[in-house]
Amino acid sequence: MTTMQDVARLAGVSVMTVSNVINEHPHVRDSTRQKVAAAITELGYHVNTSARSLRQGRTGVIALAVPEIDRPYFGLLANLLIERAAARGFELVVEQTAASRERELDAISRSRLRNYDGLILSAVELHDDDAVLLRGDYPTVILGERGFSGPLDHVVMANEEGAALAAAHLVDRGCRTIAMLGGYHSDSGAVDVSTSRVRGFESALVSGGITPDARLVRPTAYTLEGGRSAMTELLGEFPDVDGVFCATDLIAVGAMRALADAGRRMPQDVAVVGFDDVPLASFLTPSLTTIAPDHAAMADAAVTMLIDRIEGSRADDDYRTVVGPVRLVERESTAR
Repeated sequence: MTTMQDVARLAGVSVMTVSNVINEHPHVRDSTRQKVAAAITELGYHVNTSARSLRQGRTGVIALAVPEIDRPYFGLLANLLIERAAARGFELVVEQTAASRERELDAISRSRLRNYDGLILSAVELHDDDAVLLRGDYPTVILGERGFSGPLDHVVMANEEGAALAAAHLVDRGCRTIAMLGGYHSDSGAVDVSTSRVRGFESALVSGGITPDARLVRPTAYTLEGGRSAMTELLGEFPDVDGVFCATDLIAVGAMRALADAGRRMPQDVAVVGFDDVPLASFLTPSLTTIAPDHAAMADAAVTMLIDRIEGSRADDDYRTVVGPVRLVERESTAR
């Protein structure tokens, strides 16, 4: 089996230099780095990652668990997190949980069993009782709005503020029968994306002089078909609806399809606002007005919090919550 000593002899350098190249130390000449790389290729040398992990106490790998990777928002977020992790010298592996509590719990246990250095988890179905698994000796950062009573490393979006911006914008555009797709009222007091956005949406209506109508808040799947079917049902019951806030851009795209099928013009007949500002939003016809979170800032916060925890640069009980800012991006779907 080829050893590091063999690589050093072929490249004409010391074993320490080979180690520095493999570990990407910055103070190595480019010419030396190229010689070592050529020797590694010629000899077919492979780094013993297991042994290196034992020596360093880390694998250099962190996990990201999200509900569905094919949703535009999570694809965008995963790409940003991969870039941020790589800049700090970590690889990131992505897993899907399908918004299942069992699979979210599995993601936590698998991360430990596979010796990942830490986990970034988009929690949708975990309960408050599960919070004990999310803090302690294993570095974990939670993404999303699921409420937990205990302290956690948590990155959340300003959902209530963003929904309020959307509703206020529709009121400002002269809409008076304003609906929300993808929201619901919780009898249990549970806090998640949907309930947070409903709260912001309805508070802005009240501020704009409009009494919220619970019948105009429609729960639906956060999918294209969910948006289309919810919009179709809404038009059947409230044909005079003139403004719609959708809890995600994906719902908004489905709703816009339903409006077009029903012969409703946007924004002349119905103004539409989404949430997430995924790249698709600016390419639609009409282009979609939406609430834009600062995706980059949230990715930076999540990776920094996790790696600080991995590297032990924070006290064990120093848990933090970061709220990512949002802004309204006006496009054709609400143009005057």
